[in-house]
Amino acid sequence: MYALDVISWLTEENLRGMLERYRSLGPFPGIVLTFMKSFVPPLPTLLIVGLNAAVYGLWPGFLYSWIGLVAGCLVTFLIIRKIASQRFLRKWAQRPKVARGMEWVQRSGFSYVFLLSLFPVGPFVVINLAAGLAGMRLRSYLLALAAGKAIMVFAVSYIGSDAGRFIRNPAEVLYVLLFVLLSLWGVKSIEGYFSRLSHSGGRRRKP
Repeated sequence: MYALDVISWLTEENLRGMLERYRSLGPFPGIVLTFMKSFVPPLPTLLIVGLNAAVYGLWPGFLYSWIGLVAGCLVTFLIIRKIASQRFLRKWAQRPKVARGMEWVQRSGFSYVFLLSLFPVGPFVVINLAAGLAGMRLRSYLLALAAGKAIMVFAVSYIGSDAGRFIRNPAEVLYVLLFVLLSLWGVKSIEGYFSRLSHSGGRRRKP
């Protein structure tokens, strides 16, 4: 019940009000909100990043969102890698989606993390879990994550920095919807690509 209350509270009005209320704290609210995305999956990435740009401005909002998202994913990755030997995590790693992610990371870690980080919607928790459990190198993970998130955050920040444009030109809402749909399609396509790659690799290893 509590979780449902939290999800129902996550509206544009409430999140904007919170950012405006604590804006005197500088970049802290914007960074913390995006940081928490890695630990509270229901937080809407598109909405939070867009609001940061609307409240702080395009470039500051982009920077705060990028720092928060990268830091949250990095902390999650480091925690998972540190406790990867724990029994409950090994059991979690047997789940089909996480197991596939681990296999993809072991084969094409940088490409997998970079490509899926380009999209504002996707299995972020699974990506971090898979990379941590598979023992991906920290430098490769951080470079792929930082580059992918920079591109994604800038695109969303650009859209959110001037919400008034959608009032002046309502047709631009279609571009946002197209962006979301293309993101969903992109995530599925990339996962399909790595799945085919894994299957073909498995066939080649057979004697």
